[in-house]
Amino acid sequence: MSSTKHVGAGLLAGAIAGLVMTVVMLILASIFNIATPLVILGDRLSVLFTPETFFWLMGRVGGYNHMKQLGVGSAMFGQIVVGAIGGAVYASRAPRLSLAGRRKFSLGVFVLFPLVVATAVLWSVLGTHYSGYPIAIATVLTLLGLLISFFAFERTLVLSYEGLTSRPHSVPANFEYSPPVARRAFLLGGLGLLVAGGGAAILRKLYSVATFSYDGTQYFGETVQAVTPNEQFYTVTKNVIDPVVDETVWRLEVTGQVDRPQHFDFDALKKLPSLKQETTIMCISNGLDAGLMSNAVWTGVTMRSLLETAGPRVDVSRVRLHGVDNYTDTIPMEKALDPATLVVYEMNGAPLPQRHGFPARAIVPGYFGEKHVKWITRIELADENAKGFYEAQGWGPDFTVPTRSRIDVPYNFAWVDLATASNGINVRGVAFGGNHGVSRVEISSDDGNNWTEARIDYPGTRLTWALWSYDWRPAAAGNYSLVVRATNGDGQLQFFDSNRSFKSGITGFHKIAVYIG
Repeated sequence: MSSTKHVGAGLLAGAIAGLVMTVVMLILASIFNIATPLVILGDRLSVLFTPETFFWLMGRVGGYNHMKQLGVGSAMFGQIVVGAIGGAVYASRAPRLSLAGRRKFSLGVFVLFPLVVATAVLWSVLGTHYSGYPIAIATVLTLLGLLISFFAFERTLVLSYEGLTSRPHSVPANFEYSPPVARRAFLLGGLGLLVAGGGAAILRKLYSVATFSYDGTQYFGETVQAVTPNEQFYTVTKNVIDPVVDETVWRLEVTGQVDRPQHFDFDALKKLPSLKQETTIMCISNGLDAGLMSNAVWTGVTMRSLLETAGPRVDVSRVRLHGVDNYTDTIPMEKALDPATLVVYEMNGAPLPQRHGFPARAIVPGYFGEKHVKWITRIELADENAKGFYEAQGWGPDFTVPTRSRIDVPYNFAWVDLATASNGINVRGVAFGGNHGVSRVEISSDDGNNWTEARIDYPGTRLTWALWSYDWRPAAAGNYSLVVRATNGDGQLQFFDSNRSFKSGITGFHKIAVYIG
């Protein structure tokens, strides 16, 4: 058999092996909730992109959800291509090796070597498990999943290659035998299609529970309430598939620079002294007119009480929060000790919804949403060099929420009949001062030249937004530019900070155009 045919057989066998490995990974994810490179490779690579590059890519592919889909699809296709290349490598060596040599070569090159490389490359995200096992256990399970996947590749490659190139026993050893590669390739290709069909069914199942339908859910407009219903609370997630945590295996660890590391199961956490606290959360990428902001009443325990139980060491400067989905973020130690910083397990009187972090998440008032880590599983006391997922990308350095305000009603470019307008137009919206509250809201109908105080209908607390309204009675027909501004509870007027990068959250004023005619 010619070397060209050997390489061709290797390419086909490797592609089929790559397909089988991909299906095995989908099964591990679907049945056992084990993280695989199909997903966590994207998490590992995304920290290498700057926010500028991230937004450029997102714009090129049509949004964050499309970027997730492209990432997972590329990973699956890439595994099949790399598998085919691996098959060609195997085909170039196998004819010159004994059976024992082939076995040693295939196990070393296609199981042990990729396991070592994958462990080194993916180490920071191996602690992912979508049922919520503690990080150490999750790491072992992920490594076991990798080992199973690579072994499935190696066995499929070897057996497929041998099936394409083997010599029947009835053929004399000195006879130049050319096996019916085309027929065998057809049979193996059919087997590959069957495997692909099963994989597609599993992929459809995973797609049905993916985050594409709700990632980026916003809350704004005329239906906004003082306290946001759980099902309408804004949602942002980096995940393709969010965790569905089993509370019986979940643990909250307090580790790092502590004298007495602590572990709390869900029942133990709920038995600690608790409190209720109304707090508003806003995403760092929320636009001036957007709705990535919501308000809820949270129930949980102070992070301070958890840290004090563990005995923090004196040189601790930052606290790194870990989610079961390998998401991390950091806050200063003094912020973690703030009595308003919580680990919560209820939202508006109900258990945390799955997409909002069940069984527990962090609440860090006055900081952007990325700090309010969902599905929290570890609180790690660290030094000043500790960084989180988005911090490593280059977001920040300022993560405190600047004073913001928004007009929800009427909508931008609204047209109102003059007769109707003369009876008054109800203008209303929200204002948010981080953890400083809101003391005053003003509205301007002439693009900010003159201001009139609006009515605060729901003042909230220092940790929440305020809801405001204004009875606007335009005197004449024409085009109007409505602008809103707020003053926080400490008397600081909302302003545009030209020195603040979008990576620290944009500032400015929301304005809308209204035509009265």
